[in-house]
Amino acid sequence: MPPVKIFALVPALLTAAALLAPAQAQMNSLTREQMMKYTAQNPFERFPDGRPKAPDALLEKFKAMSAEEILSIVRRGYANQYASGFKVLTPGKNLVGRAMTLQLMPLRPDIGDVDQKEWREKNKGRLSHQTALDMLQKGDVFVVDAFGNLNAGGIVGDNLAYYLWKTTGTGFVIDGAIRDLNGIGPTGMSGYYRDAVPGAINNVMVTGINVPVRIGNVTVLPGDIVLGDSEGVFFIPPHLAQDIADEADITHAHDVWTKLKFDEGKYKSSEIYGRPSDPALIKEYEDYLKAHVEPRIWERYQKARQRPAAAPKR
Repeated sequence: MPPVKIFALVPALLTAAALLAPAQAQMNSLTREQMMKYTAQNPFERFPDGRPKAPDALLEKFKAMSAEEILSIVRRGYANQYASGFKVLTPGKNLVGRAMTLQLMPLRPDIGDVDQKEWREKNKGRLSHQTALDMLQKGDVFVVDAFGNLNAGGIVGDNLAYYLWKTTGTGFVIDGAIRDLNGIGPTGMSGYYRDAVPGAINNVMVTGINVPVRIGNVTVLPGDIVLGDSEGVFFIPPHLAQDIADEADITHAHDVWTKLKFDEGKYKSSEIYGRPSDPALIKEYEDYLKAHVEPRIWERYQKARQRPAAAPKR
């Protein structure tokens, strides 16, 4: 898919690249080269435009996880990857997929008119949020920076939300409004939005497609793995995803075993949670863990437990 020419007013991440590009009225969305530069640590395949393509099998693992199970992302230096305060379209159903981003800004006619003219000349159509919708692929999550502005109207209503749902099989994260909630809700799709309003999208312009966007306090890159649960949404850089998923498997098994022991009614909470101190219970827990995670994850757990303590100071 060729890069989309648009006017990208922010993101700061593109500034250096813009200074090296030939002077022009508009800036590109991330080219394949820029996409690969900013996601250089991605270990997976890529879409033709360079966007990271985390494997479907890994996405399936995230569908069973909660936000609490992937908090290890913070220990890895990524403390700003969680956005909250959304209304949740389908509570209890996780949203998982690969981020495909759209950036909107308040309409400024002297910018918007130039963009529309150039877009029509080159693409024989109108530049709008549907331009980005038409680029969605299976497994994508539509991530829209609508700057939290409810007055901009519903970014999608029941018709476009239905198209999104049928095209991607996932859902959306919209830092702004949606409309036609009565029509969208019955689909069962996953969605995160600030509020629902009756009016259609208005008074905004497209300033970026597949560029870094801000959602709440998070900088989202195209190709990030989106994990939304009943509380909020994590945006996970692809190069961290496998390690985080492995650690989440251990956390999940630990939590299941803990509740099973509580079901027995024999122990005080401190005897089981967070980690038992009784050697017999430790062995029982580790036997359970070994039986319920993949062998490579069990080996990783053992290595972590066997790390030598720091040498005493002399």
